[in-house]
Amino acid sequence: MLECLQIVAVLFALNFVFPPLLAQDPSCCHHAAEFSPCKEACDQLATIKSESRLKHLLQRLPSYCPESMNELWVCVNSTLPGVSRKLDSWVGLGCCELAISSECRRECRQASSRNDLTKVCKKVTENPLYSCISKNEMGSTCCSYAGRHTTCREYCQAIFRTDSTPTVSQINAVTEYCQSHSPQLLGCVSNFTKSYPIRSPIDSLYCCDRAEATHCQVACRRILRTLSTEHEIMEGLIDECGSQPLPQDPMWQCFLGSAHPPSPTEKEVPHPAKMDCAKLHCCSKANTSFCRDMCQEISTNWGSQTWQDFDQLCEYNPVESELINCLADVREPCQLGCKDLTYCTNFNNRPTELFRSCNMQSDQGAMNDIKLWSNGTIKMPFMNIPVLDIRKCLPDMWKAVACSLQIKPCHSKSRGSVICKSDCVEILTQCGDRKRFHEGQTPERICELLSPIDDAERCIPLHRYLTASSLGNSIVDEVIHPCNPNPCPSSHVCQVNRRGCLDELSCQPFLCVPGCKLGEASDFLVPQDARVQVPTRTGPTGCYEVCTCGASGRLENCAEVPCVDINKPCVVGGQKKNHGTSFKLDCGNCFCFAGDVVCSDRECSDIEGPDEDRQHFTGLPCSCPDHFIPVCASNGRTYPSACVARCVGFKDHQFVFGQCRLTNPCASKPCQRNQRCIPKYRVCLSDSSDCPQYECAGRQLSCDKNSVEPVCDTDGLIHASLCQLQQAGKSLAYMGHCQEACRRRQQVCGHNGETYNTLCDAYSDRVGVDYEGHCQAAGAVSEMVTDSACSLVSCPHPSPAGCLPVTPPGACCPVCASVLQILWNKELINTFSKLNKNQPVTVHDVLQVMRLHVSVPQCDVFGYLSMDHTLVILIAPVDHQPTPLQMEACKMEAEKIDSLINYSSPTLISHVPLSALLASETRTSSVHSGSSRVSPLSVALWALLVAGLCGPRNL
Repeated sequence: MLECLQIVAVLFALNFVFPPLLAQDPSCCHHAAEFSPCKEACDQLATIKSESRLKHLLQRLPSYCPESMNELWVCVNSTLPGVSRKLDSWVGLGCCELAISSECRRECRQASSRNDLTKVCKKVTENPLYSCISKNEMGSTCCSYAGRHTTCREYCQAIFRTDSTPTVSQINAVTEYCQSHSPQLLGCVSNFTKSYPIRSPIDSLYCCDRAEATHCQVACRRILRTLSTEHEIMEGLIDECGSQPLPQDPMWQCFLGSAHPPSPTEKEVPHPAKMDCAKLHCCSKANTSFCRDMCQEISTNWGSQTWQDFDQLCEYNPVESELINCLADVREPCQLGCKDLTYCTNFNNRPTELFRSCNMQSDQGAMNDIKLWSNGTIKMPFMNIPVLDIRKCLPDMWKAVACSLQIKPCHSKSRGSVICKSDCVEILTQCGDRKRFHEGQTPERICELLSPIDDAERCIPLHRYLTASSLGNSIVDEVIHPCNPNPCPSSHVCQVNRRGCLDELSCQPFLCVPGCKLGEASDFLVPQDARVQVPTRTGPTGCYEVCTCGASGRLENCAEVPCVDINKPCVVGGQKKNHGTSFKLDCGNCFCFAGDVVCSDRECSDIEGPDEDRQHFTGLPCSCPDHFIPVCASNGRTYPSACVARCVGFKDHQFVFGQCRLTNPCASKPCQRNQRCIPKYRVCLSDSSDCPQYECAGRQLSCDKNSVEPVCDTDGLIHASLCQLQQAGKSLAYMGHCQEACRRRQQVCGHNGETYNTLCDAYSDRVGVDYEGHCQAAGAVSEMVTDSACSLVSCPHPSPAGCLPVTPPGACCPVCASVLQILWNKELINTFSKLNKNQPVTVHDVLQVMRLHVSVPQCDVFGYLSMDHTLVILIAPVDHQPTPLQMEACKMEAEKIDSLINYSSPTLISHVPLSALLASETRTSSVHSGSSRVSPLSVALWALLVAGLCGPRNL
């Protein structure tokens, strides 16, 4: 009898001349047992019209019809005349279709052994072919040890028969039936299976990105995440992508190649591209060494079976919540908004709620879950939960559960996507099938494992999604989410378009920017030219390197930075604080970083002291008088007085009197004669290099026409880019579109204590406006100050209807915005500066990268360096009269970023210089629920819109 493996090989080798004969003569199928999987598979051969699906089923027919079905296979053989002689050639014949080039495929079919393959079939480019041949040769050798023992040989051949991973049951069967017959066979098979690690479907997610069609990429990811068997996955991919599984197709080539064992050389030298540096960031957050080690394994070797162990032992382990949330950030970051769902409709129209996976695939996944659960069992990685008929028992609750698990609402603070314990207990108490519960199982014990949290701030209350959103479709224009769902190709990063466009007709609210993955196995992208900090490939935890996203789409020019001793505690007041811990010291916020305590320089008033002392306390550093006699320090920051500058560490020779932006840095003619001096005011965070307030630019012969970032000159004319402005010999007024409101020179005072010529000038510097006119007062730093020089300042609209405002540190006037105060590490900032050819790291650099993480164009980012040397970030609405919904969206964006900083999420801290951010605290404005609209707090918010630098109205 012909071996069925060889039959399948010939089917592929002969380009499927004979399968139609088999399909036209289904009489063979009566030899299969009635209603058996073999009978069903055989019968399908007569009905399938798609050649690709026919190939797929024929290749796997031996999986349904074992060789012990002699009559069936003799019948099948009789439909293939002349095959016997061809089968005697060589075991690699069935691999020929895996060749990428047509010349190699042709040569392979004509060969009689591996030695007949010439340079036409190069090993470097034809790896799937050679891997298949090696596997077949090993199978032929191993199974020959079975001798006359047919059953042993059949189970042995099953190990090598398909291109899928050997299953545990297959391996156990070989052991059971061959142990007494052939120890040599067992040893041979063992050597093979050890080199062929069991894979999880999600280990091949990176292959999806190689599909040319976007819909195929999306479908591929969904299929790998929801289906488990190879048969289902292959069928799903063929149906969804509409393409044959040809190895010359990049996606199929990836799947076929990854399914074969690596060569010895590959095992000895793991390719760095197989890493997932974003996930590797998370491993240090594991609370147990077991999960930490497995996390490192799955992040550095995507072919490892550790994924399955990790899912079972760590994914639902309550003590590993921080690790799991970090990995969730990498896979599917929290984003505002949910829409266009057809099954989970109660999740639609929620523009100020965060979700990890609001898309059509998750919508379909929830529907599929309900179908599976209707069978009476909810299958989890580590347990099965028997339930009653969910179509009759709380069906709405079960639908909310399925949709929540798929769409994954997440709180901005905890970032978790766990259903509240009380809901879990209620639904299992009423709908759990107690008769089928395992011994000791109760709803309470099950939920203690699945949903141990019952804090509304950290879990998902199901009642919220039992009814549709009250907002309806009326809010579509108030808050939009251009990048959710992602409209860009898989190799591009979607960014909110805050630049505007010169051509308004073709303008889109988003930009698709080429990006780089943080490792071949990673789904996490960073934009081209971005600098990122990633864990080193071989170093211990706490060792990193800084790389650049190059034009090739890969990380380039990597340089190691000093390792961080994450095991070194800080000793504060005789107590130990672990690395990564935030705490209060007097009135300052502090953070323990590798044994060093980093604190803000906030002054503290002795509340219990005499009234006279309390009256003299100003809240400024060293309690300096709140006189405004500004000085410009060497870091480019204006301080309200020499007293404050000295207090924060500057020597007398490191500052000069006057505001920084009111001096002309080009007055001393610092550039060469053939260069042009251009003022470039900036506040530097690094102090390991100079902080020049100008740059010397040569005359550029040509500008990149594709680079569009509008700028306005001092004559009120717009230019497509700074390069074109300089080429025209004009002077820069501000970045962004020219605005009629800024033609008239009207000075304003920024939150940083600088006087700007116009509103647009302030906002192009990413600084919020405190009040109109020149700066004249040092704003209160402490909330305990009852009287200050700010009393002389006229603040616009100090109490707008509906808004409870906050006052940024050092400012005089309250604003309707969210304020983040962030501690940062100067040593890391200096390191980043040195690695970037001693270019200074500035506040503006931080703000520009931070803007990428605000996904709603109705909100934008502004900031400055405070007098106590914390970074102050404002996330504010941009409309002239923001609605409560827009205010809430900005608040949620602020809380999201605050959480990403405090949890050191790779989503944020992979980006340089955000990698140096340590801890954050947030104060947010709130809006009275009864208010229909919010009036502008100040000229600042009005200018956010008219400056044309942000927001959808200019798009």
